[in-house]
Amino acid sequence: MTRWLVTGGAGYIGAHVAETLLTTGREVTVLDDLSSGHREFVPEQATFVEGSLLDHDALRQAFTERVDGVVHLAGFKYAGVSVQRPLHTYRQNVTGTIELLAAMREAGVTRMVFSSSAGVYGTPHVDRVTEETPTAPESPYGQSKLVGEWLLADEAKAAALAGRAFSGVALRYFNVIGSSTPRIHDTSPHNLIPKVFTALREGQTPQINGNDYPTPDGTNVRDYVHVGDIALAHAAAADRLERGIPLRPVYNLGSGTGASVTQLMDAITRTTDIAFTPTIAPRRPGDPASIVADGTAAARDLDWTMRHTLDEMISSAWSAARTAN
Repeated sequence: MTRWLVTGGAGYIGAHVAETLLTTGREVTVLDDLSSGHREFVPEQATFVEGSLLDHDALRQAFTERVDGVVHLAGFKYAGVSVQRPLHTYRQNVTGTIELLAAMREAGVTRMVFSSSAGVYGTPHVDRVTEETPTAPESPYGQSKLVGEWLLADEAKAAALAGRAFSGVALRYFNVIGSSTPRIHDTSPHNLIPKVFTALREGQTPQINGNDYPTPDGTNVRDYVHVGDIALAHAAAADRLERGIPLRPVYNLGSGTGASVTQLMDAITRTTDIAFTPTIAPRRPGDPASIVADGTAAARDLDWTMRHTLDEMISSAWSAARTAN
């Protein structure tokens, strides 16, 4: 039985990934400093190490047990806030990834699935982005994720030159919503869905950040994907790396269609039975107008597919949020 280290495995996405790896027959170690994650999100069957990638003792402890691969999700993920805190963002996301790769090399771990982001594309001037769409990140967060991809690719080149084994793949995904279990839900104060749910529970009116974007209804268009589908893609990538199946350096995990924030708000009204008209707030810095992905390559190589409708995603998120509160 193989063991995978999941960095950021106490977070909303990371905990889903950890649970999926366990259900597919693997052992799991979770490394998380709980700065945004939650201890109760970590599956009971997983080994938990509290600490960050910048904590050398915790990082060393995470590799005490044999580790066969790493799913790297730890990092600072808020694009808008990263504009205000660029140094913090680069320290967490770039320096942290360097420290992790160094620890992997020291421990002889040769496989990594890297959690990247659609933020590497910035505002693309195409209807749907593919893996060949030029990258042009518009925030320190997006830039840090692109640097992470470069680090992964460069480490693979260095390993090949030195005659060492190393294989890695980066998954660029989009707006993650929903829940596969009531035990894990999105608690981010910056993500749209929990912000809307909090407002509804408190009797307040949810807000939309900007309605003057060059999109059909003026609000951001995003590719909303279910967290359970994202977790399955990570497990599929881990499986391919274990079996030595060649993969592309990066894959998009997207629906190919997308929905506007206004459409999302309408779906929230339908699934919660709470009628509201959102207020309009200023744009957030670093937010692109529209980004939708072509997931053809991931469908071919990682069995990627969208298994949930937008209403189903929101319904599962609403159910998990109400259970938690």
